[in-house]
Amino acid sequence: MGGDGLRLGVDGRELRAEVRTGIGRYLTEVLRAAARDGWECLVYGDGELALGVPGVTVRVLAARATPWWDQVTLPRQLGKDRVSVFLSPYYKGPLLAPCPVVVTVHDLFFIGYPGRPRPVYDAAATAAARLYARRARAIIADSEYSKRAVVTRLRVRPAKVVVIPVALAPGFGPASLGAAPRQRYGIASPYILYVGNFKPHKNLPALLRAYARLPEPLRAAHRLVLAGGDREGRPDLERLARDLGVADRVGFPGPIDEADLPGLYGEAALFVLPSLEEGFGLPAVEAMACGTPVLASNRAALPEVLGDAALFVDPADEAAVTGAMARGLSDAGLRDALRCRGLGRARAFAPDRTAGRVLALLREVGIRS
Repeated sequence: MGGDGLRLGVDGRELRAEVRTGIGRYLTEVLRAAARDGWECLVYGDGELALGVPGVTVRVLAARATPWWDQVTLPRQLGKDRVSVFLSPYYKGPLLAPCPVVVTVHDLFFIGYPGRPRPVYDAAATAAARLYARRARAIIADSEYSKRAVVTRLRVRPAKVVVIPVALAPGFGPASLGAAPRQRYGIASPYILYVGNFKPHKNLPALLRAYARLPEPLRAAHRLVLAGGDREGRPDLERLARDLGVADRVGFPGPIDEADLPGLYGEAALFVLPSLEEGFGLPAVEAMACGTPVLASNRAALPEVLGDAALFVDPADEAAVTGAMARGLSDAGLRDALRCRGLGRARAFAPDRTAGRVLALLREVGIRS
């Protein structure tokens, strides 16, 4: 047995039908690796779980207020199920769990979010995060950038934080979208692509303004596609596109089916991730795996994760973003080089190098306890 007889518990509340998040994808790859390796896994949720991983047991616990579910309902069930080690995909976990807890800190953007001064909330969130970090047996960070934030802001010993990149899901490789999905999403090639949520740190208003400044021939030849199911952030972006006079050149296809993502990436002329903050940047890695040239912000974890396989730009300099997009669309030699380096870089995020390391850490923690 891959888990050496250990029973693994996992917080699976992010695994819901019709909802795709980076945390959900992280969990799915860990569970796939565990199932392949023969682990006994129990996944806990507070509603309907959408989990397409065979060999995994699902526990749906009564939905109550989140703190009660986290700190009372869940720990009780972990004891009943005699779980050996518990994985939380969030910075938080049950404080009085009957087994060791490993938490995952993808980023700390919820504390001191740029442009949103909330001193009372930030102080309370920092105190809570420090408590969770102190009680956890180990902490997983997606990048060295995130680890530094955890060590500094949560006052954690560096040895307690293990950097393990997010796994690239199977199926991401060069592909075509196909006529039916292209029609369903209203996408026509060629296009510049962004995939993700529309929150402020993603810097999409700057991307729209940079796109509007492209030379007319390039803008006429390339639409901008902003893919993601963020209904709350979409109206402001649509309004800005109208104000900039480019609404007819900007598409919002909404959430993309998992099976269609490789083709969506693969047919893009350029993938752009202009984030002001990023704990990892999985969509950029997915784009690279599909053979798409990537233009990314030179901030946060992105230079570390993408290495020499992306064209980097200061996301706060909109003229520079425009210039980098124009170069990425016009320079065939650069595009070929980025495509080649990106395919190689993406191989570093194969599940055996990522999700497999999560399982190795969980096994170590469970055996030591």
